[in-house]
Formats: sequence, C-alpha cells, structure tokens
Amino acid sequence: MRPNEMGCHSRLRMLAVWIGFLAPVALLGQSLTWLGTLSGAWSYAYDISPDGRVAVGVAQNERLSPRPFLWTAADGMRDLGTLGGAGGEARAVSADGTVVVGIAEDGNGRWRAFRWRAGVGLVDLGTLGGDWSAGLALSRDGAFTAGWADNGTGNIRAVRWMPDGQIEELGTLGGLKSAAFGISADGAVVVGWAHTASGARRAFRWSATEGMQNLGTFPGGGASAALAISGDGTVVVGAARIGPERTDPPHAFRWTVASGMQDLGALPEFPMSHAFDVSDDGRVIVGYAQNADEEYRAIIWTPQRGLEDLNERFAALLADGSILWVARAVSADGRYIVGRGYNAASGRFEAYLLDTVPEAQSLTLLIGLLLGLGGIRRYRV
Repeated sequence: MRPNEMGCHSRLRMLAVWIGFLAPVALLGQSLTWLGTLSGAWSYAYDISPDGRVAVGVAQNERLSPRPFLWTAADGMRDLGTLGGAGGEARAVSADGTVVVGIAEDGNGRWRAFRWRAGVGLVDLGTLGGDWSAGLALSRDGAFTAGWADNGTGNIRAVRWMPDGQIEELGTLGGLKSAAFGISADGAVVVGWAHTASGARRAFRWSATEGMQNLGTFPGGGASAALAISGDGTVVVGAARIGPERTDPPHAFRWTVASGMQDLGALPEFPMSHAFDVSDDGRVIVGYAQNADEEYRAIIWTPQRGLEDLNERFAALLADGSILWVARAVSADGRYIVGRGYNAASGRFEAYLLDTVPEAQSLTLLIGLLLGLGGIRRYRV
C-alpha cells in the first residue's frame, strides 16, 4: 500500500470513529411526550396540527366522562366541553389550531357533530333529518368538515359541511349507508366507505366533479374502507380484508390512480393492520397492527423501509413497559405522530405525541456537529 493510501485509510477510520461516537446525535430532537388526561384514567389523541403544536382527542375527566380536548405544550390539556350532555370527542383540528370538529352529546342524549372555534365554543352542525351525526375530518383552513349524518330513515350518509354551515349529502355506491372519514387540505375531496347495491362495503373517493368513486378492494378481498387522504387528494389510505369472509384479516392499503390499491402488509406476529393517516406527500403512513389476542402495536410505513413497528423503530424513547398501541394521525410533513399507548410511568392508557425528526434533518445535524468539531476538515480524504 502506498503511503498516501495508508494516510487516506487512517483518516477514514478516524472519521468512522467520530461518526460512531456521535451516532446518538441522530436521535437528537426526537422525543416522546405523554399528554396526560383530564384527571381521569385514560386519553386518546386523534389529530395533530401540521406544525406539531396542537393535538386534539378525547380524555376521561374526574367524573369518568369522555371529554373532547385540545392540547398544547404551553397550556397542556384543555376540556372543550360538550353540547349539553356528558361526553364528547375531538377528531380533527385546523392548521392554526383555532377550529376543532368532533362528536359530542347534547342535552337530550344524542351524539351530534360539532365545530369548536376559539372564543365561540361548540356549535351543533346538525343532521340530515335524523338524530345523530359525527364530524370526523377537517380541511386545513377549518372551513369544510367531513363525516356522517343520520338521514331519518335509520341509515347514515357521508356528508360534507360547507363553510356556511350547510350540509351536503355525498350519496352511496348504490346501497343504503355511507360514512366519510377523511378530507383533502382544500376540502374538495372526501374519502370513506359506502355500501354497494349488493350491500358490500367499499372504500370511496368523492369529489364534486367526479362524484363517488368505488376504490374496490384487494384481489379476491372483502370489505374495504378509506380512512384518510393526502393533502392534495391523490393518495388514499385505509384498510381492506385480504379475503371475502368476515374472518379474513384486514390489511392497511395505499391507493393512487396510477397504482390502484397497494397492500401494505402486516407485522409478523400481528396479522391485522389498519392505516389511519398519511402525510401530504403520501410517503408516510401510520396506523396500527393487531393480533388474535387483541394486542395492538402502532405502525409506520414509508417507501424506503416498508411497514415497521413504531415501538421497535423508536425503542430508545420508550421507558420499560411503555407501549405505543395506535398511531392515529401524522402531521402534514410526516414528522409528528399522535395516538394512544400505555405509559408505564403513570400506569395509564394515554395519548402521546411522537416527534420523529426526519432522518435527513438528523443527518444534517450530525454533519453540522462534525464540521463544528473539525472532524471533517481535520480528516479530509
């Protein structure tokens, strides 16, 4: 080996030592925050704002009632109230955190869709003539709400509430029932499930220009449901049974116009999976996996790494005994994840906020620190 080659190899080994020494820096910024409760025993986070500042969900209070909450790092968990009854759930939040939608009990014991605004409180969004409704998704600016409403015949229908409060029925796929669970950033595209004329449940994608589109299911599969949509309305995620029978397990799916319905699989010992949310670019999907004993694990899917258990990928952030059960929502940029798990420190089932700090940012931070320490300058090859 020539002298200059020996020097090069020596410097490479030294650089490797620096990288190995600073590898934990890749976790710098990553954090897991348990959000607590409203003095009760449990909580569940359903949505997160794009910047990770605001989370919403449901938490038990001291009277053992489920209550809709809004959480911020500065103020903690805030009870948003109800429509006159005992309980409620907050399901979605606008980008700026000032608008929340969900479902709450009124004074007559009926559960109704609500919209909450800072300084205004909860407003009942109404129904299609029946008693029940639910607000489950919200456009980025808080103007459009998607969900379902009772039409007075014993059937529920997918609906979109307009900025002026008017309710728009989205129809079905030829059957009697439908429900919406996701909406695009601008409120123009809605996804959910609907019955066909034969009574089969199928995932749908709806827009005002194209109407309700049947997204189908896996080849030879059964019931399917779309549960979320990317910000631009091009990527849909949800779950579909891998076989035609009710006993066949569901798998998480990712759907696009170009590729159709892609089976995202399941974890080795957790054969059932659901996808609950997707980032704006469609490249980060979160949800849960389940086994026959009804044990749950939060999951994440990316094109580069496939399907993973969040508990394994972020094991360094979990105290002994703590488990992330469900990943319910992911922020627009794919960085922040909220859901529900078991907090061993408190002994409670709690909502959590996971800051993943994308690997590209962690690598940039690592390189920056190396440069600051003179690692790369000193050992340039």
